[in-house]
Amino acid sequence: MIQFDETSSAPGPAGPVGFDLDLTLIDSQPAILAAWREVARETGARIDLDSVTRRMGIKLEDEAAFWFPAEEREAAVATYRRHYVRLARQLTTPLPGAGESLAAVRQAGERAIIITAKHPVSVGPSLTAAGLEPDDVYTHVYGPEKAAVLTQLGAAVYVGDAPADMGAATAAGAHAVGVATGSFSAADLRAAGAEVVLDSLREFPAWYAALRRPEPR
Repeated sequence: MIQFDETSSAPGPAGPVGFDLDLTLIDSQPAILAAWREVARETGARIDLDSVTRRMGIKLEDEAAFWFPAEEREAAVATYRRHYVRLARQLTTPLPGAGESLAAVRQAGERAIIITAKHPVSVGPSLTAAGLEPDDVYTHVYGPEKAAVLTQLGAAVYVGDAPADMGAATAAGAHAVGVATGSFSAADLRAAGAEVVLDSLREFPAWYAALRRPEPR
């Protein structure tokens, strides 16, 4: 069910639409957790996968810092990516409404752009597995870095599953659209600045069409 705040009915400006990737467009959690299991197996590190899940969406290097001392992180990150690239092809699926949401943006004459903390080497296999083809991809950015990309693009909307995504959209002056398909609740997303929270991307095309609809005169 779509939940609007009091300002969400105003039509939005034209401009590209940005989407987060993990747990917004794709269900990458099985591949992410499987890759971390392989890291734990190879290194002997004790990695709490529940904690990884709660932070999902941050940069891999930042997650590795919770489990490895500085001198071991680069090797741990390389191990993770080696496994993830292999596992992503088998374990990644599109979330409901993902393809339709990208199509809705294009049908409106705008560009659908992915802006993600994921590293470039991990994005390709994930998109191939999910069968998604964005107009452009910006990788390895998180929080304020996403805000900078959104500002540079003049993005009208940013869609994400995490509070940091909502903060980035708000900082860039874009409509902040939350989807409650990740580790965070609708309340978490609204508290971080979401102007609308969707249960899934199935609801995005209708919301976006309403946003684009001219105001009656």
